[in-house]
Amino acid sequence: MVVLLVLGIIIGVAVLYLVIITFAPWVSVPKQPLGNAEDLSRKDVAKPPAFRADVAFEAKGTKISAWLYLPEDLSARVPCIIMGQGFGGTKDILLERYAVRYRNAGYAVLAFDYRHFGTSEGEPRQLMFISYQLDDYRAAIEYARGRKEIDSEKIVVWGTSASGGYGIVIAAGDKRVAGVVAQCPGLDHKASEQMLLKKLGIGHMLKLFVHGQRDMMRARLGLSPHRIPLVGKPGTMAFLPVAEAYEGYSKIASRHFVNEVCARVVLRSHGFEPAKQLKDVDCPVLIQICEYDKLAPIRPETAEQLKKYAEVKLYPIGHFEIYAGDNFEKAVSDQLEFYKSVLG
Repeated sequence: MVVLLVLGIIIGVAVLYLVIITFAPWVSVPKQPLGNAEDLSRKDVAKPPAFRADVAFEAKGTKISAWLYLPEDLSARVPCIIMGQGFGGTKDILLERYAVRYRNAGYAVLAFDYRHFGTSEGEPRQLMFISYQLDDYRAAIEYARGRKEIDSEKIVVWGTSASGGYGIVIAAGDKRVAGVVAQCPGLDHKASEQMLLKKLGIGHMLKLFVHGQRDMMRARLGLSPHRIPLVGKPGTMAFLPVAEAYEGYSKIASRHFVNEVCARVVLRSHGFEPAKQLKDVDCPVLIQICEYDKLAPIRPETAEQLKKYAEVKLYPIGHFEIYAGDNFEKAVSDQLEFYKSVLG
Protein backbone atom coordinates (compact mmCIF):
# COMPACT_ATOMS: atom_id res chain seq x y z
CA MET A 1 0.00 0.00 0.00
CA VAL A 2 2.82 2.39 0.91
CA VAL A 3 4.60 1.61 -2.35
CA LEU A 4 1.45 2.36 -4.33
CA LEU A 5 0.95 5.60 -2.42
CA VAL A 6 4.51 6.71 -3.12
CA LEU A 7 4.16 5.73 -6.76
CA GLY A 8 0.92 7.67 -6.99
CA ILE A 9 2.56 10.76 -5.49
CA ILE A 10 5.47 10.54 -7.93
CA ILE A 11 3.12 10.18 -10.91
CA GLY A 12 0.98 13.06 -9.63
CA VAL A 13 3.98 15.35 -9.23
CA ALA A 14 5.25 14.41 -12.70
CA VAL A 15 1.85 15.14 -14.26
CA LEU A 16 1.59 18.46 -12.41
CA TYR A 17 5.10 19.39 -13.56
CA LEU A 18 4.24 18.64 -17.20
CA VAL A 19 0.96 20.58 -16.96
CA ILE A 20 2.75 23.60 -15.51
CA ILE A 21 5.60 23.69 -18.03
CA THR A 22 3.19 23.07 -20.93
CA PHE A 23 0.56 25.68 -20.12
CA ALA A 24 2.03 28.19 -17.63
CA PRO A 25 2.39 31.57 -19.38
CA TRP A 26 5.34 32.62 -17.21
CA VAL A 27 7.55 29.94 -18.83
CA SER A 28 7.60 32.00 -22.04
CA VAL A 29 10.88 33.69 -23.02
CA PRO A 30 11.19 37.29 -24.28
CA LYS A 31 12.53 37.90 -27.75
CA GLN A 32 16.06 39.21 -28.11
CA PRO A 33 16.81 41.58 -30.97
CA LEU A 34 20.35 41.44 -32.25
CA GLY A 35 22.80 44.22 -31.63
CA ASN A 36 22.34 45.67 -35.11
CA ALA A 37 18.54 45.26 -35.26
CA GLU A 38 17.97 48.95 -35.99
CA ASP A 39 20.51 48.96 -38.82
CA LEU A 40 19.02 45.78 -40.28
CA SER A 41 15.51 47.24 -40.29
CA ARG A 42 16.74 50.09 -42.50
CA LYS A 43 18.97 47.96 -44.68
CA ASP A 44 18.11 47.91 -48.36
CA VAL A 45 17.87 44.54 -50.03
CA ALA A 46 20.83 44.20 -52.39
CA LYS A 47 20.01 43.64 -56.04
CA PRO A 48 20.70 39.99 -56.84
CA PRO A 49 23.23 39.15 -59.56
CA ALA A 50 21.68 38.57 -62.97
CA PHE A 51 23.01 35.00 -63.07
CA ARG A 52 21.21 33.96 -59.87
CA ALA A 53 17.99 32.01 -60.44
CA ASP A 54 15.26 31.28 -57.91
CA VAL A 55 14.53 27.55 -57.95
CA ALA A 56 12.67 25.09 -55.74
CA PHE A 57 12.55 21.37 -55.03
CA GLU A 58 10.88 19.15 -52.47
CA ALA A 59 12.21 17.43 -49.35
CA LYS A 60 9.81 14.92 -47.81
CA GLY A 61 6.91 16.68 -49.53
CA THR A 62 7.88 20.19 -48.38
CA LYS A 63 8.95 22.91 -50.81
CA ILE A 64 12.56 24.03 -50.44
CA SER A 65 13.59 27.48 -51.66
CA ALA A 66 17.02 27.76 -53.29
CA TRP A 67 19.26 29.93 -55.41
CA LEU A 68 21.02 28.41 -58.40
CA TYR A 69 24.16 30.02 -59.83
CA LEU A 70 25.34 28.80 -63.22
CA PRO A 71 28.65 29.80 -64.86
CA GLU A 72 28.78 31.40 -68.29
CA ASP A 73 30.38 28.44 -70.03
CA LEU A 74 27.82 25.65 -70.22
CA SER A 75 29.26 23.96 -73.30
CA ALA A 76 29.67 20.90 -71.09
CA ARG A 77 28.10 19.81 -67.83
CA VAL A 78 29.67 21.60 -64.88
CA PRO A 79 30.48 20.53 -61.29
CA CYS A 80 28.23 21.85 -58.53
CA ILE A 81 28.73 22.99 -54.93
CA ILE A 82 25.76 22.37 -52.61
CA MET A 83 25.59 24.95 -49.78
CA GLY A 84 23.55 25.04 -46.57
CA GLN A 85 23.83 27.40 -43.61
CA GLY A 86 24.83 26.86 -40.01
CA PHE A 87 22.67 26.93 -36.88
CA GLY A 88 19.49 28.91 -37.56
CA GLY A 89 20.99 30.56 -40.63
CA THR A 90 19.45 31.21 -44.03
CA LYS A 91 20.89 31.36 -47.51
CA ASP A 92 20.85 35.17 -47.57
CA ILE A 93 23.48 35.26 -44.81
CA LEU A 94 26.92 35.34 -46.46
CA LEU A 95 26.41 32.37 -48.82
CA GLU A 96 26.17 34.52 -51.94
CA ARG A 97 29.69 35.86 -51.32
CA TYR A 98 31.00 32.31 -51.62
CA ALA A 99 28.65 31.35 -54.45
CA VAL A 100 29.74 34.23 -56.68
CA ARG A 101 33.39 33.29 -56.26
CA TYR A 102 32.71 29.64 -57.06
CA ARG A 103 30.52 30.51 -60.02
CA ASN A 104 33.18 32.82 -61.45
CA ALA A 105 35.63 29.92 -61.20
CA GLY A 106 33.38 27.84 -63.44
CA TYR A 107 31.26 25.90 -60.94
CA ALA A 108 27.53 25.77 -60.46
CA VAL A 109 26.27 26.51 -56.94
CA LEU A 110 23.01 25.54 -55.25
CA ALA A 111 22.36 27.38 -51.97
CA PHE A 112 19.16 26.55 -50.12
CA ASP A 113 17.10 27.26 -47.01
CA TYR A 114 16.28 24.35 -44.73
CA ARG A 115 12.67 23.42 -44.17
CA HIS A 116 11.05 25.68 -41.56
CA PHE A 117 13.59 28.46 -42.19
CA GLY A 118 13.95 31.44 -44.49
CA THR A 119 11.81 31.30 -47.62
CA SER A 120 11.37 27.52 -47.58
CA GLU A 121 8.05 26.07 -46.48
CA GLY A 122 7.46 24.07 -43.31
CA GLU A 123 5.49 24.55 -40.12
CA PRO A 124 6.16 25.38 -37.40
CA ARG A 125 8.64 28.04 -38.30
CA GLN A 126 12.18 27.91 -36.85
CA LEU A 127 12.04 24.14 -36.26
CA MET A 128 15.55 22.70 -36.30
CA PHE A 129 16.13 18.93 -36.41
CA ILE A 130 19.47 17.65 -37.69
CA SER A 131 17.82 14.68 -39.40
CA TYR A 132 15.51 17.04 -41.32
CA GLN A 133 18.41 19.20 -42.46
CA LEU A 134 20.40 16.20 -43.62
CA ASP A 135 17.40 15.12 -45.70
CA ASP A 136 17.21 18.65 -47.13
CA TYR A 137 20.83 18.37 -48.25
CA ARG A 138 20.09 15.01 -49.86
CA ALA A 139 17.10 16.50 -51.66
CA ALA A 140 19.30 19.37 -52.89
CA ILE A 141 21.85 16.88 -54.23
CA GLU A 142 19.12 14.92 -56.00
CA TYR A 143 17.78 18.11 -57.55
CA ALA A 144 21.25 19.18 -58.73
CA ARG A 145 21.93 15.77 -60.25
CA GLY A 146 18.74 16.10 -62.25
CA ARG A 147 19.74 19.40 -63.86
CA LYS A 148 20.96 19.08 -67.43
CA GLU A 149 23.66 21.71 -66.84
CA ILE A 150 25.28 19.85 -63.93
CA ASP A 151 27.65 16.88 -63.92
CA SER A 152 25.91 14.48 -61.55
CA GLU A 153 29.21 12.80 -60.62
CA LYS A 154 30.91 16.05 -59.58
CA ILE A 155 28.94 17.24 -56.57
CA VAL A 156 30.68 18.77 -53.54
CA VAL A 157 28.81 19.20 -50.25
CA TRP A 158 29.72 22.42 -48.42
CA GLY A 159 28.78 23.22 -44.83
CA THR A 160 29.79 25.72 -42.19
CA SER A 161 29.65 25.82 -38.40
CA ALA A 162 26.71 23.62 -37.26
CA SER A 163 26.32 22.21 -40.79
CA GLY A 164 30.06 21.64 -41.15
CA GLY A 165 29.72 17.95 -40.38
CA TYR A 166 26.67 17.35 -42.56
CA GLY A 167 28.69 16.67 -45.70
CA ILE A 168 30.67 13.97 -43.89
CA VAL A 169 27.50 12.14 -42.86
CA ILE A 170 26.02 12.43 -46.34
CA ALA A 171 29.20 11.34 -48.12
CA ALA A 172 29.51 8.33 -45.79
CA GLY A 173 26.24 7.05 -47.21
CA ASP A 174 26.35 8.47 -50.73
CA LYS A 175 29.47 7.24 -52.52
CA ARG A 176 28.71 9.40 -55.56
CA VAL A 177 29.58 12.59 -53.66
CA ALA A 178 32.84 13.91 -55.12
CA GLY A 179 34.03 15.98 -52.17
CA VAL A 180 33.20 17.62 -48.85
CA VAL A 181 34.10 21.03 -47.42
CA ALA A 182 33.67 21.46 -43.67
CA GLN A 183 34.29 25.07 -42.63
CA CYS A 184 34.77 25.81 -38.88
CA PRO A 185 32.76 22.64 -38.12
CA GLY A 186 31.72 21.19 -34.80
CA LEU A 187 33.57 17.86 -34.99
CA ASP A 188 34.90 17.50 -31.45
CA HIS A 189 31.90 16.36 -29.42
CA LYS A 190 33.72 16.26 -26.09
CA ALA A 191 35.26 19.71 -26.54
CA SER A 192 31.87 21.21 -27.42
CA GLU A 193 30.22 19.67 -24.36
CA GLN A 194 32.97 20.96 -22.07
CA MET A 195 32.76 24.41 -23.64
CA LEU A 196 28.98 24.65 -23.20
CA LEU A 197 29.08 23.44 -19.61
CA LYS A 198 31.85 25.87 -18.74
CA LYS A 199 30.19 28.87 -20.42
CA LEU A 200 26.58 28.19 -19.48
CA GLY A 201 26.75 26.19 -16.27
CA ILE A 202 24.60 23.27 -15.21
CA GLY A 203 21.79 25.59 -14.07
CA HIS A 204 21.31 27.06 -17.54
CA MET A 205 21.51 23.62 -19.13
CA LEU A 206 18.70 22.39 -16.87
CA LYS A 207 16.58 25.45 -17.74
CA LEU A 208 17.10 24.71 -21.43
CA PHE A 209 15.92 21.17 -20.82
CA VAL A 210 12.70 22.49 -19.25
CA HIS A 211 12.07 24.76 -22.23
CA GLY A 212 12.70 21.84 -24.56
CA GLN A 213 10.16 19.74 -22.68
CA ARG A 214 7.60 22.55 -22.86
CA ASP A 215 7.95 22.81 -26.62
CA MET A 216 7.83 19.05 -27.13
CA MET A 217 4.71 18.67 -24.97
CA ARG A 218 2.96 21.52 -26.76
CA ALA A 219 3.81 19.93 -30.09
CA ARG A 220 2.31 16.60 -29.00
CA LEU A 221 -0.87 18.36 -27.94
CA GLY A 222 -1.14 20.31 -31.19
CA LEU A 223 -0.47 23.65 -29.50
CA SER A 224 1.62 26.56 -30.74
CA PRO A 225 5.39 26.06 -30.54
CA HIS A 226 7.51 27.37 -27.70
CA ARG A 227 10.49 29.25 -29.08
CA ILE A 228 13.60 30.63 -27.45
CA PRO A 229 16.25 33.00 -28.86
CA LEU A 230 19.02 31.31 -30.82
CA VAL A 231 21.65 33.60 -29.36
CA GLY A 232 21.50 36.07 -26.52
CA LYS A 233 23.51 38.24 -24.24
CA PRO A 234 25.28 36.47 -21.37
CA GLY A 235 22.94 35.82 -18.47
CA THR A 236 19.78 35.79 -20.58
CA MET A 237 17.66 32.83 -21.64
CA ALA A 238 18.73 31.69 -25.10
CA PHE A 239 20.09 28.53 -26.65
CA LEU A 240 23.50 30.21 -26.78
CA PRO A 241 23.69 33.17 -24.36
CA VAL A 242 27.34 33.61 -25.24
CA ALA A 243 28.98 36.93 -26.09
CA GLU A 244 30.89 35.53 -29.09
CA ALA A 245 27.69 34.06 -30.55
CA TYR A 246 25.52 37.13 -29.92
CA GLU A 247 28.10 39.53 -31.32
CA GLY A 248 28.94 37.23 -34.23
CA TYR A 249 25.34 36.81 -35.34
CA SER A 250 24.77 40.56 -34.90
CA LYS A 251 27.52 41.22 -37.43
CA ILE A 252 26.47 38.73 -40.11
CA ALA A 253 22.68 38.49 -39.77
CA SER A 254 20.57 39.33 -42.79
CA ARG A 255 17.60 41.67 -42.79
CA HIS A 256 15.15 38.77 -42.51
CA PHE A 257 17.04 36.65 -39.98
CA VAL A 258 14.83 35.44 -37.11
CA ASN A 259 16.65 35.05 -33.80
CA GLU A 260 14.48 32.17 -32.58
CA VAL A 261 14.39 28.39 -32.58
CA CYS A 262 11.79 25.89 -31.40
CA ALA A 263 13.05 24.84 -27.97
CA ARG A 264 12.64 21.11 -28.66
CA VAL A 265 16.02 21.30 -30.42
CA VAL A 266 17.48 21.00 -26.91
CA LEU A 267 16.13 17.44 -26.72
CA ARG A 268 17.07 16.43 -30.25
CA SER A 269 20.59 17.79 -30.80
CA HIS A 270 22.61 15.31 -28.73
CA GLY A 271 24.62 12.38 -30.01
CA PHE A 272 25.44 13.86 -33.43
CA GLU A 273 29.10 12.96 -34.00
CA PRO A 274 29.93 13.17 -37.72
CA ALA A 275 33.67 12.75 -37.12
CA LYS A 276 33.04 9.11 -36.31
CA GLN A 277 31.82 8.58 -39.88
CA LEU A 278 34.91 10.04 -41.54
CA LYS A 279 36.42 6.57 -41.87
CA ASP A 280 33.47 5.60 -44.09
CA VAL A 281 33.92 8.51 -46.51
CA ASP A 282 35.66 7.61 -49.77
CA CYS A 283 35.85 11.08 -51.36
CA PRO A 284 38.32 13.88 -50.51
CA VAL A 285 37.39 16.03 -47.50
CA LEU A 286 38.65 19.52 -46.65
CA ILE A 287 38.29 20.51 -42.99
CA GLN A 288 39.00 24.15 -42.13
CA ILE A 289 39.58 24.65 -38.41
CA CYS A 290 39.63 28.00 -36.62
CA GLU A 291 42.25 27.42 -33.92
CA TYR A 292 40.73 29.94 -31.48
CA ASP A 293 37.15 28.84 -32.08
CA LYS A 294 35.10 29.26 -28.87
CA LEU A 295 31.81 27.99 -30.32
CA ALA A 296 32.88 24.88 -32.22
CA PRO A 297 36.22 24.08 -30.58
CA ILE A 298 38.44 21.31 -31.89
CA ARG A 299 41.32 20.20 -29.69
CA PRO A 300 44.79 19.79 -31.31
CA GLU A 301 44.73 16.04 -30.65
CA THR A 302 41.38 15.77 -32.43
CA ALA A 303 42.73 17.75 -35.37
CA GLU A 304 45.58 15.25 -35.65
CA GLN A 305 43.08 12.38 -35.71
CA LEU A 306 41.10 14.10 -38.45
CA LYS A 307 44.23 14.32 -40.61
CA LYS A 308 44.12 10.54 -41.03
CA TYR A 309 41.01 10.87 -43.19
CA ALA A 310 40.94 14.45 -44.47
CA GLU A 311 42.96 17.44 -45.58
CA VAL A 312 43.00 19.71 -42.52
CA LYS A 313 43.85 23.40 -42.67
CA LEU A 314 44.32 25.51 -39.55
CA TYR A 315 43.63 29.23 -39.27
CA PRO A 316 44.79 31.25 -36.20
CA ILE A 317 41.39 32.96 -35.81
CA GLY A 318 38.05 32.73 -33.99
CA HIS A 319 34.78 31.24 -35.21
CA PHE A 320 33.25 34.26 -36.96
CA GLU A 321 36.51 35.71 -38.28
CA ILE A 322 36.57 33.27 -41.17
CA TYR A 323 33.59 35.06 -42.72
CA ALA A 324 35.25 38.43 -43.26
CA GLY A 325 38.25 40.25 -44.69
CA ASP A 326 41.55 38.52 -45.36
CA ASN A 327 40.43 35.43 -43.45
CA PHE A 328 37.49 34.99 -45.80
CA GLU A 329 39.79 35.44 -48.80
CA LYS A 330 42.22 32.83 -47.47
CA ALA A 331 39.45 30.32 -46.72
CA VAL A 332 37.85 30.75 -50.14
CA SER A 333 41.22 30.49 -51.88
CA ASP A 334 41.88 27.18 -50.11
CA GLN A 335 38.41 25.95 -51.04
CA LEU A 336 38.94 26.82 -54.71
CA GLU A 337 42.25 24.95 -54.68
CA PHE A 338 40.44 21.97 -53.21
CA TYR A 339 37.72 22.12 -55.87
CA LYS A 340 40.34 22.29 -58.60
CA SER A 341 42.08 19.16 -57.31
CA VAL A 342 38.82 17.26 -56.83
CA LEU A 343 36.67 18.49 -59.71
CA GLY A 344 39.17 19.63 -62.29
